[in-house]
Amino acid sequence: MRVALAAVVLCGIAATAPGAQQPSLERDLDAILADPVVARALAGVRIESLRTGEVLFQRNSNKLVVPASNMKLLTMSVAAERLGWQYRFETRLEAAGAVTEGTLSGDLIVTGNGDPSIVSPDGGHPALFLDWADALKRAGISRVNGRIVGDDNAFDDVGIGAGWAWDYLADDYAAPSGALSYNENVVSVRVVPGKADGAPVAITTSPAGHRFTIINHATTGPTGSAVSAAADRMPGSRDLVISGRVPAGGAGATLSTTIDNPTPYFVEALRLALQSRGISVSGGAWDIDDLEVPVPSGARKVIATRESAPLSALGGNFLKVSQNFYGEMFLKAIGRTPARPGTAAAGRQIVRDTLGGWGIPADSFVMSDGSGLSRYDYVTADTIVAILKHVWQDEKLRGPFLAALPTSAYDGTLRTRMRDTPLAGRVQAKTGTISNMRALSGFLTTDSGERIVFSIIINHYTAPTAQIDAVAERLLLRLVAR
Repeated sequence: MRVALAAVVLCGIAATAPGAQQPSLERDLDAILADPVVARALAGVRIESLRTGEVLFQRNSNKLVVPASNMKLLTMSVAAERLGWQYRFETRLEAAGAVTEGTLSGDLIVTGNGDPSIVSPDGGHPALFLDWADALKRAGISRVNGRIVGDDNAFDDVGIGAGWAWDYLADDYAAPSGALSYNENVVSVRVVPGKADGAPVAITTSPAGHRFTIINHATTGPTGSAVSAAADRMPGSRDLVISGRVPAGGAGATLSTTIDNPTPYFVEALRLALQSRGISVSGGAWDIDDLEVPVPSGARKVIATRESAPLSALGGNFLKVSQNFYGEMFLKAIGRTPARPGTAAAGRQIVRDTLGGWGIPADSFVMSDGSGLSRYDYVTADTIVAILKHVWQDEKLRGPFLAALPTSAYDGTLRTRMRDTPLAGRVQAKTGTISNMRALSGFLTTDSGERIVFSIIINHYTAPTAQIDAVAERLLLRLVAR
């Protein structure tokens, strides 16, 4: 359908009577935005040539609109500027106490500063935790007569973003932030049907350490029926309710949900991994904030240190797949100082200061979170384009930033878009989606090799999102042949 759409748009532009004046670019783009599917919507659009600096088109470009995940462009650009592309997060395992005949008489302390990338890729114990078990054994420790304590004080304890809605906090795209985070603070739930309609289902969860109580209300449905399974919990509750149906003879369903407090999840998962390698911990796993008896002061021995991949690599996961969790972790990381824990408020101030230094007006955006999940976020298309232009012109920022953006018909959130059209492989841009809001901002390479920077943000529509995407792509199709 998009191939046909491209042909209609381009042929329609070319089909001008001999001798008649060609329609201007502005007139063509205005005509595309006159589509009835966006007639009642608010479209903020700005398009510029990077070669000449000419503003090719603008529509409501100075109006504040809700950017959804285009807010990630602000977070990523400022994180790269303030932290540097080579920045690595560090997580440290230490022993506090004497070791006698293989027993640590004291606590293990895990201290983190916001690494978002410690995960269990296959649902089992992550390689990092098993490596730490080996490191403990090399240090002569095979038993811990004490606790595992998670020190998460590099960040504050406010996990969710300002303006996030209570009714989606259990959904995996709304995972909380925390200085000690594990598996992106998400738990996977597998629901397997029984052999016949009405038979019990089997439920498994992964990875270990979540401490949920599973309440199973799910059933097996008739063969060929629709999957309707769901995982629900109230914020703050450890009761995870599995409901709905999975059809007999089917593959079942894989669900996911968030946890409330990242630190207990991390340290309990570590405790279980150590136990799997024969290292017992008598005092359990604890968040440092919940201790009745504090960790004794005194010397600690560093057992192991983990460094994340550099920010340039983490940025790819952040922008390409639009991972909200990374946005909140990066925002707190840029707000952290040696004397102050990372907070969203401090991170927002750093963003304001940095963008102000780039000449971007303070009243041209409102930042409430780092991911764009909040409906309290606002930005103008002018501001998005100004940020992208600054990144393009700054050699230390440009390369990794462009590499982190999704590419049309190739990867990330643009992997399935613009295939088999002249736009395939020509667009590097960040998408944005929340209900009744769609955005696409980035860079386009035209047929002549010209680079164009653009921001297209459409709010308050009621048409299907695919139709809104088609309008944005028609704008880019007109530009690619410029």
